[in-house]
Amino acid sequence: MKAAVFTCVLWLVAASARRPDQDSQLVPGSLPGARLNGYFIDHLKSRRARRALPHGDEPDDSPIDQEGDAADLPTCLLCVCLTGSVYCEEVSPEMTSIPTLPKETAYLYARFNQIKKIRTKDFADIVTLKRIDLTGNLISEIEDGSFSKLTLLEELSLSENKLVKLPMLPAKLKVFNANFNRLRTKGVKANAFKKMTMLTNLYLADNQMEAVPHIPDSVRILHLQNNNITDVNINTFCRSNDTYYLRPSLGEVRLDGNPVVLSKYSDSFTCMKVLPVGRYR
Repeated sequence: MKAAVFTCVLWLVAASARRPDQDSQLVPGSLPGARLNGYFIDHLKSRRARRALPHGDEPDDSPIDQEGDAADLPTCLLCVCLTGSVYCEEVSPEMTSIPTLPKETAYLYARFNQIKKIRTKDFADIVTLKRIDLTGNLISEIEDGSFSKLTLLEELSLSENKLVKLPMLPAKLKVFNANFNRLRTKGVKANAFKKMTMLTNLYLADNQMEAVPHIPDSVRILHLQNNNITDVNINTFCRSNDTYYLRPSLGEVRLDGNPVVLSKYSDSFTCMKVLPVGRYR
């Protein structure tokens, strides 16, 4: 009987020692979708609850040093790391730069932090990235070439930051979001999107742009509301030298909240299947 009890105790100790490693190796398909989503949601709730407690009431087993700097801690201690994905939302202590990412990261969600700058070296070795979401940071500068090696990148969100100009963007982007920044026309080159022939969704709302940049034929949804756009012309969406040119893909254009009176430029929309949303009188 004693031998059986001793064996059971040893088994429990071994299982307890293995559990952290098993949890850190969660992979898509290893848990049903509901359980995997629940794990992520519960993790975030737990982190937020700890931050809301007085310092003396925090659990003793908390892995995060509230007095330290995020740059001093391993990425996967600060964030939720699943195979191919890194979730760093509202990190505490404050995250002020892009963290060092695990190799083969495909999806990065680093929203609502204090990141101020994107450096060329931040993504230089992570060529597997397909989606980057940096919504709600303090980014005001992006070094030239920061995204140049990301040939697989399809979605990039830089919304709710402090950008005054855009860097060169990956040619294969399908979705680009720079809503709620400080972009002016001089900070967005006229041909910034010209070579992006796979771009379908382009969001540049709530900025300070005075003109519409070149829009690729592939774009289906274009948001330019709440800028300072004062006019459009026949070449903004159509082509003055080609009366047979059509844009059947462009199904949603928002120009509301701009000074431009669109009824003055009715001939500028003849190639489109829908009229832009905006002020007509």
